[in-house]
Amino acid sequence: MNEHNGIFAGADPFEIAGRWLAEAEKTEPNDPNAIALATVDSDGLPNARMVLLKDIEKGAFVFYTNYHSAKAQELDSSHKAAFVMHWKSLRRQIRVRGIVTKEDGPQADEYYASRSLKSRLGAWASRQSQPLESRTSLMAEVAKVTAKLGPNPPRPEFWGGYRVTPVEVEFWADGAFRLHDRFQWKRQDADSDWQVQRLNP
Repeated sequence: MNEHNGIFAGADPFEIAGRWLAEAEKTEPNDPNAIALATVDSDGLPNARMVLLKDIEKGAFVFYTNYHSAKAQELDSSHKAAFVMHWKSLRRQIRVRGIVTKEDGPQADEYYASRSLKSRLGAWASRQSQPLESRTSLMAEVAKVTAKLGPNPPRPEFWGGYRVTPVEVEFWADGAFRLHDRFQWKRQDADSDWQVQRLNP
C-alpha cells in the first residue's frame, strides 16, 4: 500500500503543488515560482532554462513567453516539455512531464495586462533569442515602442502562454542519510486516473 501523508497528503497533485508553492513563498528569498523548463530541438538536443510559473490550474501548469523564442519554437514542434521546481530552503522539489498547448486567449490578455508597464513594453521590444547588436540598441527599441504604443500597450500577438498538462508529477523531499521521500503520480493521458507510487530515493 502506498501511503502518502504529511506534506505529501492529498488526492490531487495540483493541490499538493499549490500548497508546496505557497509554503515556498514564505521562505524563498527570490522567485519561489521559478522552474527549470526542459525542451528538445529539431535534432533531439535537450535545452533548459529558468522561467516563472504563473498559474497552477486544476489540471495544468501555466507560464508565459515570446512565441518567437527558442523555447516556444521547440514547444510548438514537440508539444511536450518537462520542468523542475526546486526550493533549497524547504529541501523539496517537484518534477513534471507533460503535453503542451498554447494559452493565447483572454487568460493571456489578463495576465499581460497585470504586468508592469515596463515589462509590457519590453515584451514588444525584445526579439527574444535573436542576436542583439548591443544593449543600447535594445533600449532604443524600447523607446520607440513606448512612443508608438503609449501607456496601455495591447498584448503582442507573438507573446502569450503555454499550458503543461502533466502525465507525470513527482514530489521529492530531502531525507536523512540521503533516504529521500519520493512519490510519483502517473497517468496515461489527461483523461486517465492517476496512479501513485513511492519510489526509491
